[in-house]
Amino acid sequence: MHATIANKLAQERRSRLAAEKLLEQKSRELFAANQKLALHARMLSDQIVEQREGLARALSERASLIGENDRVRTDLERANSLVMIAQRRLWDAVDAISDGFAVYDSELRLVAANHVYLSFFVGEIPIGPGISYDEVTRIAADRGLFDLQGRDPLDWHFEMSERIRRREIPPLEIQTRDGRWFRINNRWGAQGDLVTYAQDISDAVRREEDLREARDRAEAASRVKSAFLANMSHEIRTPMNGVVGMADLLAETDLTEEQRLYADTIRSSGEALLTIINDVLDYSKIEAERMRLYPEPFDLERCLHEIMVLLQPGTKDRAVKLLVDYDLFLPTRFIGDPGRMRQILTNLLGNAVKFTQAGHVLARVVGFERDAGRYELHITVEDTGIGIAPELLEHVFGEFNQVEAESNRKFEGTGLGLAITHRLVQLMGGEVWVDSAPGEGSCFGFKLTLPRAEPATPIDAPCPPITLRTALVVDDLFVNRVILERQLRTYGLDVTLCRTTEEALRVLGDGAKCDVILTDHRLPSLDGIAFAQSLSASGYDVPILLISSDPELAGAVQLPEIAGCLQKPVLRSELFRALQDLSRRSLPDPAALPDPPPASDPPARQMRVLAAEDNRTNQLVFSKMVKDLDIELRFANNGREAVEIWRDFVPDLIFMDISMPEMDGREATRAIRAAEGPGAHVPICALTAHAMDGDSESIFAAGIDHYLTKPLKKPLIAERIGASAHGHIRSPLPAADQR
Repeated sequence: MHATIANKLAQERRSRLAAEKLLEQKSRELFAANQKLALHARMLSDQIVEQREGLARALSERASLIGENDRVRTDLERANSLVMIAQRRLWDAVDAISDGFAVYDSELRLVAANHVYLSFFVGEIPIGPGISYDEVTRIAADRGLFDLQGRDPLDWHFEMSERIRRREIPPLEIQTRDGRWFRINNRWGAQGDLVTYAQDISDAVRREEDLREARDRAEAASRVKSAFLANMSHEIRTPMNGVVGMADLLAETDLTEEQRLYADTIRSSGEALLTIINDVLDYSKIEAERMRLYPEPFDLERCLHEIMVLLQPGTKDRAVKLLVDYDLFLPTRFIGDPGRMRQILTNLLGNAVKFTQAGHVLARVVGFERDAGRYELHITVEDTGIGIAPELLEHVFGEFNQVEAESNRKFEGTGLGLAITHRLVQLMGGEVWVDSAPGEGSCFGFKLTLPRAEPATPIDAPCPPITLRTALVVDDLFVNRVILERQLRTYGLDVTLCRTTEEALRVLGDGAKCDVILTDHRLPSLDGIAFAQSLSASGYDVPILLISSDPELAGAVQLPEIAGCLQKPVLRSELFRALQDLSRRSLPDPAALPDPPPASDPPARQMRVLAAEDNRTNQLVFSKMVKDLDIELRFANNGREAVEIWRDFVPDLIFMDISMPEMDGREATRAIRAAEGPGAHVPICALTAHAMDGDSESIFAAGIDHYLTKPLKKPLIAERIGASAHGHIRSPLPAADQR
């Protein structure tokens, strides 16, 4: 029993210990749970606080957003209102302009248009937004709203539809049926829209028509003026032919000094009048843009020298020397209009001579090759004349201008020469300029680019070499000495320069040796001929070349002391030939070849010349001009008579006046050409007083070979007759002219 109680007590004790342990464990778990519950409670409290704060912020933000939304809605409504106002203003402005305006969408349907654009269709059919572009053009074509210029409406409609499909749409000018003109401009927008702008150009078209009518009237007036100038030129030149021609013939007769003065005055006055006529005609042609250039090969250096020779007589009473400095390394032949080039050079050189009382006039030509066969030439004319004030330089190339000053009022002229020169140089694609100072002379220059007309390297047979090595030059003008020195050094000669014959004699007396002496004819003390005779008397055996400005002296000097005579300005080719000739003389003569047996030619006959001229005075002038020529001359009073005489007389040359009664020179020439047999062609030279542009074309078109402009010049007539001599005709020229 005790064991049972002990067991029970032990069991209870074990149960109590287990319950205590369990209680302790549950206590610990409860404590841990309480701790977790407290922590969770704190966290929950924090979240509640945060959510409470977030809710407060959300409520605050909600209230703020509601206010912002109200402001945005207000701004949007205000912006929409402004857009609508701007749109109304824009369309009001577009609607107010006098030009048509329309916008089509990407499908080419009308979006909007102003009243001008819509007015094209008023009274026909109302159009509005949504109508297609194709329908608009079809309505315009069918109803004749625009001038279709005779095209079929369907074709015009197709052209408009095809035109609008292009990426770049060209402008189109059309006329409405009420007479207004519009330029239609179409542009594609960035969004594919088509903007159409119809610009009213009615005023511009009317102005253009007015300008066209004014231009037509001006051209008609210009044609009338040109015809008037041509007719007046003919009417003036015809009697001037008698005046100048007879004055020339009168000057060749035996006259007293007073009579010769009268004859020379008549001749110079007539030539001055012709110069004025030519200036007015040339300026008229340039002003009317009827001046034409006729390029052909010509020798620029020879042209310069020929002009200098023509101007030389005008300097006899003044201490003025005419000089040419042509670049020795430049070609001399170019392609250009030789007549106009001669006119430019004559104007510049003539002015320089006219305004220079003492010193020199120098024509200088330099240049360089720009590309293959084309040379840029710089041509200047320098003088030591009266000069031009700086404030007047810009006026010298003006029309009818002369530099007015007390020093030049005595000089006459039309004042057109430099203006014509300026225009001609511009017509040739060049530039012209002038540098000058009062009392120090002037320098006029111009620049041109011309093709070379000669091969780059000589292709002729080898010419005799120049074997001379030293030269003595005697000239009192420094510029002339320098030019000769440059020319001679190019040919390999060492040159000694002397200003006077006394200085040359001293140089030779000091033992100087030379192979050739070049001396000016007119020197301050001892002239060139006396100098040559003095050297010969002193025993000097040196060839002497005399340089003279007198054209008659070159062929007249036949002195043993003079080896040759060169005309000033010295032409480079003539100097070269003279040095070659002197070199050839110093070489031993080759064996003489036997003369060929004489040919048995038939006897030569006299040349037959027919002159068709209706003016009796001109017949008399012509007959006097050719009286020294070996020709048989007949006259015809009109073209019909010229054709009849030609059949029986069979002339070797015909001089044909252009303006004649019954049948003019052109008709007579055409009749002769039509009647000529195969292989027969008589040279016909026209005599004309007309000088307007286009006359030469009509003259040559009639079958005429050459033409001379009145007043006639005796040397030109003789030259034409001599050039036409052929076959077994005796030379018609006197022996002196043949040389």
